[in-house]
Amino acid sequence: MSISVALNLESWEPTRRPGQRGGEKKALQPEGACAGAWPRAEELGRSGYRESWAGRAIAAVYSPTLPGGDAAAAGGGGGPGAAEEEALEWCKCLLAGGGGYDEFCAAVRAYDPAALCGLVWTANFVAYRCRTCGISPCMSLCAECFHQGDHTGHDFNMFRSQAGGACDCGDSNVMRESGFCKRHQIKSSSNIPCVPKDLLMMSEFVLPRFIFCLIQYLREGYNEPAADGPSEKDLNKVLQLLEPQISFLEDLTKMGGAMRSVLTQVLTNQQNYKDLTSGLGENACAKKSHEKYLIALKSSGLTYPEDKLVYGVQEPSAGTSSLAVQGFVGATGTLGQVDSSDEDDQDGSQGLGKRKRVKLSSGTKDQSIMDVLKHKSFLEELLFWTIKYEFPQKMVTFLLNMLPDQEYKVAFTKTFVQHYAFIMKTLKKSHESDTMSNRIVHISVQLFSNEELARQVTEECQLLDIMVTVLLYMMESCLIKSELQDEENSLHVVVNCGEALLKNNTYWPLVSDFINILSHQSVAKRFLEDHGLLVTWMNFVSFFQGMNLNKRELNEHVEFESQTYYAAFAAELEACAQPMWGLLSHCKVRETQEYTRNVVRYCLEALQDWFDAINFVDEPAPNQVTFHLPLHRYYAMFLSKAVKCQELDLDSILPDQEMLMKLMIHPLQIQASLAEIHSNMWVRNGLQIKGQAMTYVQSHFCNSMIDPDIYLLQVCASRLDPDYFISSVFERFKVVDLLTMASQHQNTVLDAEHERSMLEGALTFLVILLSLRLHLGMSDDEILRAEMVAQLCMNDRTHSSLLDLISFNGIIPGSYSFESVLSAVADFKAPVFEPGGSMQQGMYTPKAEVWDQEFDPVMVILRTVYRRDVQSAMDRYTAFLKQSGKFPGNPWPPYKKRTSLHPSYKGLMRLLHCKTLHIVLFTLLYKILMDHQNLSEHVLCMVLYLIELGLENSADEDSDEEVSMGGPERCHDSWFPGSNLVSNMRHFINYVRVRVPETAPEVKRDSPASTSSDNLGSLHNSGTAQVFSLVAERRKKFQEIINRSSSEANQVVRPKTSNKWSAPGSAPQLTTAILEIKESILSLLIKLHHKLSGKQNSYYPPWLDDIEILIQPEIPKYSHGDGITAVERILLKAASQSRMNKRIIEEICRKVTPPVPPKKVTTAEKKTLDKEERRQKARERQQKLLAEFASRQKSFMETAMDVDSPENDMPMDITTAEPQVSEAVYDCVICGQSGPSSEDRPTGLVVLLQASSVLGQCRDNVEPKKLPITEEEQIYPWDTCAAVHDVRLSLLQRYFKDSSCLLAVSIGWEGGVYVQTCGHTLHIDCHKSYMESLRNDQVLQGFSVDKGEFTCPLCRQFANSVLPCYPGSNVESNLWQRPSNKSIQDLIKEVEELQGRPGAFPSETNLSKEMESVMKDIKNTTQKKYRDYSKTPGSPDNDFLFMYSVARTNLELELIHRGGNLCSGGASTAGKRSCLNQLFHVLALHMRLYSIDSEYNPWRKLTQLEEMNPQLGNEEQQPEVPILYHDVTSLLLIQILMMPQPLRKDHFTCIVKVLFTLLYTQALVALSVKCSEEDRSAWKHEGALKKNTCDAEKSYEVLLSFVISELSKGKLYHEEGTQECAMVNPTAWSPEFMEKYLQDFCLPFLRITSLLQHHLFGEDLPSCQEEEEFSVLASCLGLLPTFYQTEHPFVSASCLDWPVPAYDIITQWCFEIKSFTERHAEQGKALLIQESKWKLPHLLQLPENYNTIFQYYHRKTCSVCTKVPKDPAVCLVCGTFVCLKGSCCKQQSYCECVLHSQNCGAGTGIFLLINASVIIIIRGHRFCLWGSVYLDAHGEEDRDLRRGKPLYICKERYKVLEQQWISHTFDHINKRWGPHYNAL
Repeated sequence: MSISVALNLESWEPTRRPGQRGGEKKALQPEGACAGAWPRAEELGRSGYRESWAGRAIAAVYSPTLPGGDAAAAGGGGGPGAAEEEALEWCKCLLAGGGGYDEFCAAVRAYDPAALCGLVWTANFVAYRCRTCGISPCMSLCAECFHQGDHTGHDFNMFRSQAGGACDCGDSNVMRESGFCKRHQIKSSSNIPCVPKDLLMMSEFVLPRFIFCLIQYLREGYNEPAADGPSEKDLNKVLQLLEPQISFLEDLTKMGGAMRSVLTQVLTNQQNYKDLTSGLGENACAKKSHEKYLIALKSSGLTYPEDKLVYGVQEPSAGTSSLAVQGFVGATGTLGQVDSSDEDDQDGSQGLGKRKRVKLSSGTKDQSIMDVLKHKSFLEELLFWTIKYEFPQKMVTFLLNMLPDQEYKVAFTKTFVQHYAFIMKTLKKSHESDTMSNRIVHISVQLFSNEELARQVTEECQLLDIMVTVLLYMMESCLIKSELQDEENSLHVVVNCGEALLKNNTYWPLVSDFINILSHQSVAKRFLEDHGLLVTWMNFVSFFQGMNLNKRELNEHVEFESQTYYAAFAAELEACAQPMWGLLSHCKVRETQEYTRNVVRYCLEALQDWFDAINFVDEPAPNQVTFHLPLHRYYAMFLSKAVKCQELDLDSILPDQEMLMKLMIHPLQIQASLAEIHSNMWVRNGLQIKGQAMTYVQSHFCNSMIDPDIYLLQVCASRLDPDYFISSVFERFKVVDLLTMASQHQNTVLDAEHERSMLEGALTFLVILLSLRLHLGMSDDEILRAEMVAQLCMNDRTHSSLLDLISFNGIIPGSYSFESVLSAVADFKAPVFEPGGSMQQGMYTPKAEVWDQEFDPVMVILRTVYRRDVQSAMDRYTAFLKQSGKFPGNPWPPYKKRTSLHPSYKGLMRLLHCKTLHIVLFTLLYKILMDHQNLSEHVLCMVLYLIELGLENSADEDSDEEVSMGGPERCHDSWFPGSNLVSNMRHFINYVRVRVPETAPEVKRDSPASTSSDNLGSLHNSGTAQVFSLVAERRKKFQEIINRSSSEANQVVRPKTSNKWSAPGSAPQLTTAILEIKESILSLLIKLHHKLSGKQNSYYPPWLDDIEILIQPEIPKYSHGDGITAVERILLKAASQSRMNKRIIEEICRKVTPPVPPKKVTTAEKKTLDKEERRQKARERQQKLLAEFASRQKSFMETAMDVDSPENDMPMDITTAEPQVSEAVYDCVICGQSGPSSEDRPTGLVVLLQASSVLGQCRDNVEPKKLPITEEEQIYPWDTCAAVHDVRLSLLQRYFKDSSCLLAVSIGWEGGVYVQTCGHTLHIDCHKSYMESLRNDQVLQGFSVDKGEFTCPLCRQFANSVLPCYPGSNVESNLWQRPSNKSIQDLIKEVEELQGRPGAFPSETNLSKEMESVMKDIKNTTQKKYRDYSKTPGSPDNDFLFMYSVARTNLELELIHRGGNLCSGGASTAGKRSCLNQLFHVLALHMRLYSIDSEYNPWRKLTQLEEMNPQLGNEEQQPEVPILYHDVTSLLLIQILMMPQPLRKDHFTCIVKVLFTLLYTQALVALSVKCSEEDRSAWKHEGALKKNTCDAEKSYEVLLSFVISELSKGKLYHEEGTQECAMVNPTAWSPEFMEKYLQDFCLPFLRITSLLQHHLFGEDLPSCQEEEEFSVLASCLGLLPTFYQTEHPFVSASCLDWPVPAYDIITQWCFEIKSFTERHAEQGKALLIQESKWKLPHLLQLPENYNTIFQYYHRKTCSVCTKVPKDPAVCLVCGTFVCLKGSCCKQQSYCECVLHSQNCGAGTGIFLLINASVIIIIRGHRFCLWGSVYLDAHGEEDRDLRRGKPLYICKERYKVLEQQWISHTFDHINKRWGPHYNAL
């Protein structure tokens, strides 16, 4: 650009001097304007502007109320007329000062100092984000800047913009300078020349006027809406009219910095605005427009205050703001009423809202934020109208395009903040809130991501106050009374999750702005320091506290399942949790302690208010749960941060005991409800309650929900009395009644079937509470590691799903720590391909040492959304232990030693050393030992886990002081003496008094059958023992704590709780019984060991053998094993911690336990065999069955389906080769009968017929073509096999007789019919009834029965026809194969005779009907254009050509499947599943119906000499095709299919020998044409010398010389010159080269012939080296004489066996060529040179990196409709670019992809979808998604490019795709097909 700019400047300079007329340079005059009329720049002073005629022109056109100016008036009907366009042109002329507008633009651009890109884009634009370079997380770059910057090795991704955005390149506030692109690396402004003043002088005059007109338009066009909101049509109409004007402004912004600064001046100049818009003065229009403006303001609920007052509001200094506003309120007195005019707020009249609103709006400061707007510049009013019109895209883009101008950016941000409340009001009313939200965020993210700017606005414009107030007001409109706890008297209000505001997430733009500004440290600090703000914010958060309350349905199922929980969880996460995480990120160091104290203080105040508002004392209301406690979670997370990062003393920020007791209730209620939900106690509430329970623990929510809740409970547990806490837990989980020694109990609050799972829930919760260390002292890296291990143990994971599942807030995805932890704990399994075609992605699987030392079932349970994942983790763990030989049996979840607790939380461990827990553990151990109620293994596992935790964390010195406390502890003494687990374990308990139902047989040990059968699935509630009751205990503790803090609480407590949990009178009478126990925990454990191991005295203390064990117990941190090993471990730990324990264990073991009498198992108990055992056995049986089934399936797949394994055999041989069987026997897979195929009941092969163009895609070069990725690269189809054959046929048809042409070639290169079978046979009548049953089957199948499609009844392979098996014996083939000693001449005669016999169609048998119908199927498989090549439509020659071409297609394709040659020999899998034998019978039967007149039969030309008739080509009739132009392979198929079947072997050999002579001659002719004149004469001479030797007819030199001499007589060789250069270099024509050329020419024929022989006569193909392929095939076909000596080097000519003298027949053949070349020498030569060496077909070669494809194609225009397609796709076969699903390119209801698949692949299309990176396969009327061949660095697909990571080609996958295309197995391997209805 530099040169042209310089020139322009020179031309500009002279004209710009003040005082000079514009007319001096012709170039600068506008057309049609006389020079003199153009006003001088300085004449246009502000005063004179209106009078200058140019000014009048603008005013005239842009004044909306000009008389008669209807077209110009907004909304005046009619489109934008010529007047508008003319006016715009005028404006452009004016700006350019009379010169050319384009030159003016270029000149202004030269002064562009902007170092920012600032490109603005709208939704769906593809942009990039680099986390390595970004300072703000919202940073984004346009593709151009991204690719021009250096981001190698960075963590970046491509993304499709949701809401629009702008490029940040060059903005060092948002990104690091190292990431700037080359264009925006800081330019120093010194190299930019200063802008000449008069260059932009006109712009400064014209633009204010122009913008004012625009505003007048907007004022005029906005009609105050009726009650139903503004009609969008009207608004859009106005906007459409204004589009050219706004676009003009947008173009101005793109002129660069110079023009932007002019626009900034215009938009922000207050004087300009005042002068033009005040509405004063004589102008009626201006007045009217000003009135409309005021009405609009008023209707928006905004006031227009007097100037002097507003100054206080607009730019208040901290001290005066509120005073000024108060003065203002006093002055106008309007504030109160204004609110009601906002129609959405009228629900304030419900009393509730009003009460609440009074509270909120009492601060006058808030009111001013909400209701006052005063515009002082164009920018402000422009933004006002932009909001009023709901953010039209064009306006948004214009406003954003200005942002690179720093001055504008500040002004605009301030304006935006000033209008923030108004934005919220408009958004709430909007019908299109989604679109509007996106546009708002599009703007705000540009403004608030910049920390410096955000700080400035926070300081100067009270940004934080405004945001919080606006959010508060917004939520205020949808509040309802909370029903939590005390429904009648509750004063608490919560948001109503059913309101549109929450359901549609309307609040998210405002919340996301708030989160965005809190990410800046300076802003967050101001927030955390401002007490007023914190109070307001906690007020806001409390709106969400207790929302979406669930009440348990007890009677019948809910009628309507509300889905409000989505809204509730989203709201808590977005509006509460994310701002909380934002604030927490700034509280990481000691210096920030004060902030935490502030938050905690106001949070506790808010919680206290909440407890008061819901009248909460100590009992939660039953059967209610809310999952939303954001205040609790704020409190918990700030506590955690305070201890972890700020070294605050925990006790200094904790409240008193009473508050702690209240705090723990609701989180505990949630944990109990989770257990209830999983126990199906909430089943009548519908599925949504399960959805809530899952969402609560789901990966995106768990950090903000369950983790803080558990942490808060841990804090409470560490500070409250442990007995109180434990009893609370069992009471909340409703299992108190279960905890009794008695064998029967009465549970008043829980059904028996729920008891077991609730007890499991309670114990699991305790284990989690005591084991989890997430917030109790683990470092971030340890947490990350634990999370990752838990996720990987459940299942192998892809990298992206791991990132998604671990939303641990301390970690940025892709960060260093994530990758390093991942590589430490997991191994990468590269993507694999199974033969079935299912493609695995790259997966990470846990390392062996992770299973060995780190698998943590507690973490897994905490993180599983589905219970089955816990089982999956355990199964994987078991498999690992078995595999590594560490443990053979069924292991229990391993015990893992925990990381040490942070000192602040040491109190948590007191839970393990409290008598209440010990009583519970003792009771449960006893019950398990006595087999009460089938307590599950899970319960035992948890009990042992808790005991082991207690031993790990025992504090010996505590035990004494606990006892000395005395007081209320007394009632425990009869149970346990102290509270230390180590000593309590050895304490013997002799008698226990229990309360039992009278019916309970506590005297007898055996409980009657009835109890155990009834309570099978249960295990739950009520441990009364010796006056000890959990409930009573908890009451007592609570009472003490309350008494300490306040006296009046007592009265409230007692009545509320006394009768709630005690058994109601209706319960059966309870009586007291005394049980003799005489056990301690230790003795129970030892007996358990005996019970588990099933042996008496199985426990032997290990230290008796080796005392070292106790002194240095090698207790690993991690232990595998089952219950027995767990018991042993516990006993060892107990013994090593106390000598007394050791002694007692030894004593117990010495007392030989009296043998327990074998338990009598009653019949009822037998029935109720433990569920667990039954499940286990069932699982084992299932595993065994599955394994057996899998192995069967595998062997079946290998035999029947495997595409690529040559060694396996077919499931059933179609032709068994035992000589004594006279006929082939077939098994019908439907009826199961075996038998031969007969005329009356024919058997058929299950086949799939499909049209194929794979052959046509062969090219003659080995290297596959590349997919074009630039405009220059193109793929032309001229060199494909199909194209070459097409050209040849049309050339023949030009010069020769049509019917003869159709016998000279084969078709089917494109659209040929390929027949394949799975090898299974069925009776044709069975098949018909099978099809009938499929038709009646209503199940949606993946195929169309009406089109004859079905799946093979045995192997389920897709098929669409049945090919009848011709009745016949196997033996006859042996008879026919015996070599006869007839001479070749006799055989030739026989062949001719047999061909001459007319074929009659067999009589009307079932078989013949089926043959006919399958032939019809074959024809219908391909399109008509691929069958009809004759000039006369419907000619029988067409059918004849089509039929033998079907055979050709199948042989050629089989050859390709074998790799293009027959070197491997044997029968390939394609051969085994081949149905060519049957196909040949069907084709031969039909071909014999057409007889060729004997004189036209090519056989005679090949074997007899005829009169040579020179007038062959007389003019009237076109000649026949010369025999040398015939395709020899086609001739072979014609000859063989014309013979009666079955064919005799010697006839076959005879035909091959005859045809080989012709082929060899063709090779010689082609060779002679290819070489130069000198070579020809040399060979002619050389061959003539040898002509009379004995074997002359078998010497290629002699024959070549003869051919050359014969052809020289014609004009064939005359046209040299042009062709010379294309020929091979003459020096290369050595005898070896000649021999190789001849062999290569003949090889394709020999290969096809050998395959044919293999199929017809069942002979095996020998394997060989590539260089000997010719000789091996020749001898296999019987071309080589048996006496042939192998010593000589092999010559191909030795295979010749001439039926008639060689020279004569060659002369005859050459004569036909000569007579043709007389007239058409050029064409004659072209037809002789046949390309016989086709390489294997390939798909296009794809580039390494997907980005190269994406960048080129996603913006490429379609060649048909010239638009950029919404869903572009590219064909991987030919490279054509198409519109997927685009109606633009439809033809007769076929969309472009379907059409292309028919034209390019005869119904098969393989397309790469550019925007999704996946491949789609179209096969006929069905399609399927195949998967992607591009994977990211972790071996994963990225469907729809959602993650936007760089993708690289996976060559293995692409090979699989290509293989499926070539082998036509898409239908078999891909399972998910659906109809496309031609709409792709």
